[in-house]
Amino acid sequence: MSSPCHPSAVLLVFMALAVGVGAEQLKERSCDVIGDESSESQMERALLKKLEPLSQIRFNVTVEKGKTENYIYQFRVCREVNSTLHDFGGLVQTDRQNGKTTVIGRINETQVFNGSDWIMLIYKGGDSYGRHCSGEKRRAAIMISCKRGVTASSFSIISEEREKEQDCFYLFEMDSSVACPAEDSHLSVGSILLIIFASLIAVYIIGGFLYQRLVVGAKGMEQFPHFAFWQDLGNLVADGCDFVCRSKPRNAPAAYRGVGDDQLGEESEERDDHLLPM
Repeated sequence: MSSPCHPSAVLLVFMALAVGVGAEQLKERSCDVIGDESSESQMERALLKKLEPLSQIRFNVTVEKGKTENYIYQFRVCREVNSTLHDFGGLVQTDRQNGKTTVIGRINETQVFNGSDWIMLIYKGGDSYGRHCSGEKRRAAIMISCKRGVTASSFSIISEEREKEQDCFYLFEMDSSVACPAEDSHLSVGSILLIIFASLIAVYIIGGFLYQRLVVGAKGMEQFPHFAFWQDLGNLVADGCDFVCRSKPRNAPAAYRGVGDDQLGEESEERDDHLLPM
């Protein structure tokens, strides 16, 4: 006789599998650098991590050339444009006239490298060219240039090289701050030393003031730390400056002698007689 719990256990197993499959579908795929995972360099991993802030942004650009070519290009950084298709399409072209969709490059065949202020992201493994470029697979090169203060902007297509026999490509560009190098400190050694010195002076004055006021109980100017020392030092500096800067000996007579009161004689009152009224 079978156990009555058996159907319930089977149902729970199926539900767990369904949840696991659903979670796997919701998890978006990311860039996979060409080659084995063990062959990925530290630089490539660092660049992919650097591009991660752009992964949730969708980029679109419309290109219209006459009446025959009218396309929409959709691009995502290290994510599928349409994750429900599971085609790894990271850059997709849609013909606006007939709705045909062509994968230009796939995120599971990614190359990435950088320079001083740019990052080049390449998706390979796109749909075949057919009659062009010996029928090879398409690929997209996206040049991400440094622009500080901008997360991402100015996504556009520069050109499509499809007249060669091989190595054809689509070239796109965009601006982003993630491609910018880290900003170096502009403070010189002298500036850093000056900041440290000013900080120590501030700590000395504030800490000494609090100690004199709260612990010693000083009032007025006595609250300034080591007030007597600084007062004496100021007097010594003034005396030294007076000694060094004085240009003549102390006992030298002054070049200008003032006029004393004893040298002023009494003026005759007759000089004011003409001012009296007649």
